[in-house]
Amino acid sequence: MTQITRRTALAAGLGLAAAPAFAQDRYPNRPVSIVVPWAAGGTTDILARVLAEPLRRSLGQPFVVENRSGASGNIGSNVVARSRPDGYSLLFGSMSTHAMNDALFNNMPFNGAEDFTAIALLAYVLNTMVIHPSVPANTVPEFIAYCKANPGKVAYASAGLGSTNHLCAAMFERMAGVEMVHVPYRGGAPAVQDTVGGQTQLFFSAGTQTLSHVRDGRLRLLAVTEGRRSSLLPDVPTVAETVPGYEMAVWYGALGPKGMPATLVTQINAEINKALMQPEVKDRMAAIGVEVVNESADAFGRTLRADAEKWGRVIRELGIGMTDA
Repeated sequence: MTQITRRTALAAGLGLAAAPAFAQDRYPNRPVSIVVPWAAGGTTDILARVLAEPLRRSLGQPFVVENRSGASGNIGSNVVARSRPDGYSLLFGSMSTHAMNDALFNNMPFNGAEDFTAIALLAYVLNTMVIHPSVPANTVPEFIAYCKANPGKVAYASAGLGSTNHLCAAMFERMAGVEMVHVPYRGGAPAVQDTVGGQTQLFFSAGTQTLSHVRDGRLRLLAVTEGRRSSLLPDVPTVAETVPGYEMAVWYGALGPKGMPATLVTQINAEINKALMQPEVKDRMAAIGVEVVNESADAFGRTLRADAEKWGRVIRELGIGMTDA
């Protein structure tokens, strides 16, 4: 009896000693940082803040959104690239930061596809082709005909050299066989304002920036740039229905530093997907032209690598000059 009692007591003592260690290994056991490499108020920031609350409820720890803007998203992205791969520093990045910047900038501090762990594809933002109402066109074919009849007279706005706005229009110009003038701005807000004002005639941009002006009659919506029609605007054609092969699908994704354990990635992926599928999250994002998705980490990794290869090639073919990061 004495021997059994001692063994029982020893086992119990070991169990008590092991309990704190197990608790410390549970993820998460402290606040998690979500880095958004853009200023507050943008679509990526809104998405991060919408998801932070259901993640907190599900996992029992705060998910704190930190805006680390600058250098076309490179500053905030690099913060996460240099963090420990323990799941406590996550990045809500975009296609531009991880599939385009490597081809656009010299002296990049990271490789967008190789120096991160793909965790979850979050959403696609509805990307639109809009024109000023003064342009006598109601469809993409009519707009192409107008451009061909007036070479060099249509100006398109962008948020800057190498932005998705710029790439959309440069691809359209080449694939449709038209000649237009590029007018770069220091951000999307002044670009859309000048298109509304008629200083520029064409703008490719997220529906978050354009659709309110379309509803007010200040811009005319011709098409969306994704490869298929959007469930959010099913009656609006794609550019590809007129220009075969044209596609620009702008995504947002959750990433972590390179080397995160597979089990941890699977756990975070499942929690993010569960949060994305909540009706209030889906409805709120749909209201601003964002379509949430539900994919595995492996599927997102394949999308990331394929788009990095695709857009690197497109940027080189378009001859868009590189600048310092």
